[in-house]
Amino acid sequence: MLFALTTWQVAADGPLRGLDERIGRAVVGHGPLRLTEFLADLGNMQVALPVLGLAVVLRLVRGERRAPSCAVLAMAAVPLLVVPLKDWIARPGPLTEATGYYPSGHAATAVVAYGAAALLLAPHARRPWSWMMPVAAALLATATGIGLVLRGYHWPLDVLGSWWLCGALLVVLRLCCPERPRRGGGGGGVGCWVVWW
Repeated sequence: MLFALTTWQVAADGPLRGLDERIGRAVVGHGPLRLTEFLADLGNMQVALPVLGLAVVLRLVRGERRAPSCAVLAMAAVPLLVVPLKDWIARPGPLTEATGYYPSGHAATAVVAYGAAALLLAPHARRPWSWMMPVAAALLATATGIGLVLRGYHWPLDVLGSWWLCGALLVVLRLCCPERPRRGGGGGGVGCWVVWW
């Protein structure tokens, strides 16, 4: 519902879009340049996909097939969902007249790559650390969105739309691939390192 509302407001030039653009213009350029660029880059395929790839390999090495396959399919669904929406809505970016900025592909990549990695690694983390996996994924996705907005690569609603859309993908992934029971709680160190990296 949140994705539908956001998309409708952006596509129909509703009041939320006007507020979104005022907020976006007010915050563009704030924050240290190197830091905000680094945060925005967390949504690059070259950064996010290796994190997911390591989590997939870890589960494959443990002899599991279903959860890693579902995670790969969820990641593959991102461009299939995002690209047609970008073309259909054709929203200009904050600092350009070029179109295709809603929803944000970088924000979508971050949500699915880090979120799916957290879902894959959490069952293998040691008990005290397992809760950190979803927290780390949420922090990385949030940091990416902040960087994208502060650098002027996207409007805030571009990022929120991606979060709503890809959050739903993660819910489907979680329902399709429930956690396997922990056996001994091993592997937590590697899992935490992969997600935080």
